Amino acid sequence: MNGRRPVPRVLSIAGTDPTGGAGIQADLKSIAANGGYGMAVVTALVAQNTHGVRSVHVPPAAFLVEQLDAVSDDVAIDAVKIGMLGTAEVIESVTGWLDRVRPPLVVLDPVMVATSGDRLLDADAERALRRMLSHADLVTPNIPELAILADAPVAVTWDQVLAQAGRVALECGVRVLAKGGHLSGPQLPDALVEAVDGTVVVTEFSGTRVETRNTHGTGCSLSSALATRIAASGDWVEATRESKRWLIESIRHGAELAVGTGQGPVSHFAGLWARGGVTTAPTPAEVEADWWAGIAGIRADIDALSFVRGLGEGTLDRGVFLHYLAQDALYLRDYARVLADASRLAPTSAEQAFWAGCAETSITGELHLHECWLTDETLRSTEPDPVTTAYLNHLLATAARGDYRVLVAALLPCFWIYQDLGERLQWRSHPEHPYRPWLDTYADPAFAASTRTAIDTVTRLAAASDDTTRHAMWNAFRLSSKHEHNFFAAPDVDEDTVLTGRAADRGAGDSGGRAGSGVRG
Repeated sequence: MNGRRPVPRVLSIAGTDPTGGAGIQADLKSIAANGGYGMAVVTALVAQNTHGVRSVHVPPAAFLVEQLDAVSDDVAIDAVKIGMLGTAEVIESVTGWLDRVRPPLVVLDPVMVATSGDRLLDADAERALRRMLSHADLVTPNIPELAILADAPVAVTWDQVLAQAGRVALECGVRVLAKGGHLSGPQLPDALVEAVDGTVVVTEFSGTRVETRNTHGTGCSLSSALATRIAASGDWVEATRESKRWLIESIRHGAELAVGTGQGPVSHFAGLWARGGVTTAPTPAEVEADWWAGIAGIRADIDALSFVRGLGEGTLDRGVFLHYLAQDALYLRDYARVLADASRLAPTSAEQAFWAGCAETSITGELHLHECWLTDETLRSTEPDPVTTAYLNHLLATAARGDYRVLVAALLPCFWIYQDLGERLQWRSHPEHPYRPWLDTYADPAFAASTRTAIDTVTRLAAASDDTTRHAMWNAFRLSSKHEHNFFAAPDVDEDTVLTGRAADRGAGDSGGRAGSGVRG
């Protein structure tokens, strides 16, 4: 699983809600929103909406068991959440299945009392449900349901709620989530109550009531969230705390759904939508294709430059070429520093080694230019022109911001555009071509391999990033591509600004451009 915890497989056994706010529909949303894979077995088909229940159809118990067996015969179940059961026969059928399958975690939300206060189960069903408690790891009753389980009057204070929860925990050997939602007042306390060596242990969770009508299905949703999070972590306290926080957030945004004219549902995915969005992340291959197509206009403009045409044809004025090389030598000094910054920020040893190797190659490339093409006097007297300065400022500023992903995206055109250009111009190379070393350098298989590594690294990072970071990476890549265009265009200047004469030229013919063994990579 690449170090990731497996996704909990959670089975909901409950009734339906055609409006989607409660029952198995809410359970499946809750399980997914809390990081699980939801499955569902239907105990009852309910005709209801946000105003209430109209009628209930209970399928034959034998068919319920067939559903349960179909799931457990095939799928490893990490947790079971049980909701509406309805009749003693249904309860006993589910209890029998629990006896046979023994799922590792069972959370029981005992649907026993209607919103109106009417009891939903007859006496036989209530007794069967109490017996089911011994098969549960956690029971999540509301206050009226807790009173039935504790065989006590409905609690009217939080202390009474805790006392009843403690009684159920001791008598039935089950953890109880005591919920204060039915109490009046602005506070919304909950508590995890369990019996440890005959002593009741209470862990309380504070909360503030959200004033809203959108509370339909909150019990279903909370119990499903708990089943999912406990299965994932095994930490009862943390799972309860996070499930409660998630539910409060979902309640807070429920009205935004505008579902129904009665007691509306919660917005199960509000947090995910707000923080994760609904945009599908691209694959690295899609990033590569999209970014390359995105600079198609810049690449076409580079191809049209007289410098590039003359370089390929071998007709480029030598003074213009030397001007380009002098600026390139100045560029490479800081470019190597930026590559070193990429190595420093890289999260893996392989990436650190790659960028460090590129930095070293850039330094040796500068020395090669110095030794083979340009005189010491030329290098001492040449100042960075505005184009070189602008490009370096862009790279250095990106490095200073410290985001490795954006930085390597800014560096990528230094590989990709040169490798592509060199590969397409290489066919023009021949022994008498004055700029053959430049053409051969950027068509060299070693440089192509470095470029492939840079592309794979950047596109993998972009595909794994959030939308904001991916957009910042694209902007950095595109801006560097524009600077590459400007760098090729800069030698097309007034004759007075180009380097002329032997004072600038050592006359060597074995290197050129960002040359050497793949200077840019």
